[in-house]
Amino acid sequence: MNVSSANVTLVLQYRDSFSKALTKNVIVVVLGISINYINASLVRTFCKHQIFFTNPRYILFIHLVVNDMIQLTLTVLLFVLSYTVYRLKVYVCCIITLVALFTTENTPLNLACMAVECYIAVCFPLRHMHICTVSRTLILIGFMWSTTMLSVLPDLFITLVTEPLDFFNSKVFCLRQTVFPDPLLVKKRDITYSVFLVTVWITIFYTYFNILFTAKKASIDARKARNTIVLHGFQLLLCMATYTGPQVLNILKQFFPENYLDHLFAFYIIVQVLPRSISPILYGIRDKTFRRYLKSHLWC
Repeated sequence: MNVSSANVTLVLQYRDSFSKALTKNVIVVVLGISINYINASLVRTFCKHQIFFTNPRYILFIHLVVNDMIQLTLTVLLFVLSYTVYRLKVYVCCIITLVALFTTENTPLNLACMAVECYIAVCFPLRHMHICTVSRTLILIGFMWSTTMLSVLPDLFITLVTEPLDFFNSKVFCLRQTVFPDPLLVKKRDITYSVFLVTVWITIFYTYFNILFTAKKASIDARKARNTIVLHGFQLLLCMATYTGPQVLNILKQFFPENYLDHLFAFYIIVQVLPRSISPILYGIRDKTFRRYLKSHLWC
């Protein structure tokens, strides 16, 4: 039995009771709506004030927010559909899964790019305006999307080659493993995730430790820098769990198969939902400039 069929078998064998399923869905939907409402207010604030259009930091931030809104909407949709419709046409699941994967893998890359921008601003303030321009920021965002597409799209192309066309009209429980079932794709995913994991963490550690040391030497308020590091690190840690999650879930599945659905739910909340609530706190509340403009839009 391969990994995907084992997962589906466990889901069939240990389905939640009605009350438990209802509770999980209510929690997910409420969290999704609440976070997206705040994020939508951030987007509206950004669009209403041109002061943010020329600042690469806010451009990267709002790209992260929009990316997270798309990702959260799609994953909440998939979560609810998994309890209501249960099985989806493969081609429908494939489209939703691809976009969700693009946006999920974009988040750590976006955080790494924001770390580099912050590093340049603190460590090379005189060169910041020349290095971090709007055009280069937009190119960087395009590079992010290109990187995630190169990571994910081979799954689709290999599946198109290895699976018959009838497969895409069949119905499956919507998981990445069920719409892209080739065992080689699991190995490819693990290698790709490992490369992403190492690259992003090296970037984060290098940039933020340099920021901290520079802030201390320059007698800048190091407390705010340390708080920013902690929040970014926590957000990144949750997001990077995406790269190690499949291995952890497989281990838990072997030892606690009857709790597999609960593990999936906890993994979903921790990895997919919680990181999307940190961006509004980090910039919408802590950033003085953004907070000043946000107040006039939050309750509109």
